[in-house]
Amino acid sequence: MSERHSLWGGRFTAAADETFGEFNSSFDFDRRLFSADLKASIAHARALKRIGVLSIGELAAIESTLTAMLEEAGNALFASEAESEDVHSFIESRLVAALGDLGKKLHTGRSRNDQVATAFRLWLREEIDRILHCIGDLQTSLINLAERYENAVLPGYTHLQRAQPVLWAHWCLAYFEMLRRDRQRMLEVQHRVNILPLGSAALAGSGVSIDREEVARELGFEGVSRNSVDAVSDRDFAIEFTGACSLILLHLSRLAEDLILYCTAEFGFVTLSDAVSTGSSLMPQKKNPDALELIRGKAGRVFGRHLGLLVTMKGLPLAYNKDMQEDKEAVFDSLDTTRDCLIVARIVMDNLSLDEARAQRAATRGYLNATDLADYLVRRGVPFRDAHEVVGRLVLLGLNTNRELGDLTLEEMRAATDVIEADVFDALDLENSLSGKDVIGGTARNRVAEELRVARELLEQQSKL
Repeated sequence: MSERHSLWGGRFTAAADETFGEFNSSFDFDRRLFSADLKASIAHARALKRIGVLSIGELAAIESTLTAMLEEAGNALFASEAESEDVHSFIESRLVAALGDLGKKLHTGRSRNDQVATAFRLWLREEIDRILHCIGDLQTSLINLAERYENAVLPGYTHLQRAQPVLWAHWCLAYFEMLRRDRQRMLEVQHRVNILPLGSAALAGSGVSIDREEVARELGFEGVSRNSVDAVSDRDFAIEFTGACSLILLHLSRLAEDLILYCTAEFGFVTLSDAVSTGSSLMPQKKNPDALELIRGKAGRVFGRHLGLLVTMKGLPLAYNKDMQEDKEAVFDSLDTTRDCLIVARIVMDNLSLDEARAQRAATRGYLNATDLADYLVRRGVPFRDAHEVVGRLVLLGLNTNRELGDLTLEEMRAATDVIEADVFDALDLENSLSGKDVIGGTARNRVAEELRVARELLEQQSKL
């Protein structure tokens, strides 16, 4: 096995143990940072030229070589030096091979500590844009699905027990809101990612007076880090990112769980197309919601990555420690899994059909209008707690006689309280139940229609960013 290219060694008199060398290497996974590191290195070279460390000709040679590497990026390029310790030493070895001693000048005034942190932030900033796009795509599919069945009603649940009827679109909008928070949260993370650590060097700050703010402007960072020790030891942004991914997966897992239940014969509200289902190797009749089950399962994977980063960082002294190399795989895997789950969730929503008749039948069975009856009594002057008690007795009567509240006679209801009149049956009607929730955020048809309009406007705004 050839000797690994290293960015250090003058103080050492013997080569690293081969097994340790492999254990220490991160090249197999941090090659993802290749393009980001090249862009940051070009900006650093320009900063060195501005303070006279590099001449115009030297900058041109370095920039040309780095740009060529950027255009050449790919597996064939990486295979040419698989023994590099990491992507940063790989780039430097290629630069030195092309330019000789000039290639060694690029590392002036920087450490691998701030170099890694810069490339990582630059890469993650761009990847967050892709996650935001995937969130928007899923939000769009949810609104499309809501509008496709704009008149549909289904039972809402608490404790997985039928509770009150809601519009299907209202259910879709609940997940839209979760994703809206996810998007806002990810944007907030992106702002904190978008701070330049380059110029912090190993921990005490660069020994050459580069213009850090100019480098930040060139690379599109919003600002520069204010403390060099913190800058090279900070992985809050990685922890925040995996935390934001965890909340996205939490919401996708809940969406998956709802739909898995709704696909069962016991519920029967939803059917998934063959495009997002699988069969059984033994039971010919089976149609399994594997796409949804995989999303639900992968949530635990992302949660684990988030917790792993927290545990890794919790006891580290300032400043940089090699433990922090564990941040890359946690972030990479969280990003890949989150992006894939968002994409698959969108595909599922686009391949889903709702049995409107069955869902509506379920919304009119199981005393889902009991609260509406209590509200009716309140409007007639009965204190809510007394109304709750009266309706509870009427529900018990219905249970004992196998009837819904609307099937009870007026006389039976008046036996519970004489404030009830014939108009009580209007209050128990499904449409009146829905229209009675005419508050901001309620499931009344006009309120839901307004929220769908607002959601469309929001998606339009997001698409322009």
